[in-house]
Amino acid sequence: MSLSTLARLAGVGKATLSGLEHGTRNPTLETLWAVTAQLGVPFTALLAEPTAGPTAHGTAVTATLLEVFSDTDATYELYRMRVAPGPVQLSPAHQPGVTEHVTVFAGVLRAGPVDAPLTASAGGHLRWVSDVPHTYAAVGDEEVAASLLLRYPRR
Repeated sequence: MSLSTLARLAGVGKATLSGLEHGTRNPTLETLWAVTAQLGVPFTALLAEPTAGPTAHGTAVTATLLEVFSDTDATYELYRMRVAPGPVQLSPAHQPGVTEHVTVFAGVLRAGPVDAPLTASAGGHLRWVSDVPHTYAAVGDEEVAASLLLRYPRR
């Protein structure tokens, strides 16, 4: 796939992708997920050392990778996630069949498909198919603490 094609499909500027490729740009979480969705790979495929516990920052979400594991049907990425009160994070669609599973430990989270977000408070769990644009937002003034499990089915 050419850089131009990937940029167009991911909705990311060609200069941004070129900068990422050369290590001169610092991508946002939204940019990385848009690129991996178009490449049809898990987010961690872009990381040099998936077990190193990298942290990615988005508009509202900070996610720290805890573990990557696979079985015969899927690859999973487990993150510790924080959602700051105030901004809403819009995440691009992942490749077909990807699901997200969020367990909320503190705060109230509204997340899921843009047209049908779900809400959970501490102790609650959300699940949605994330091959559509989706959002994350803290409800109220308290930061949300949660775990995020992404399931990428094998093609």
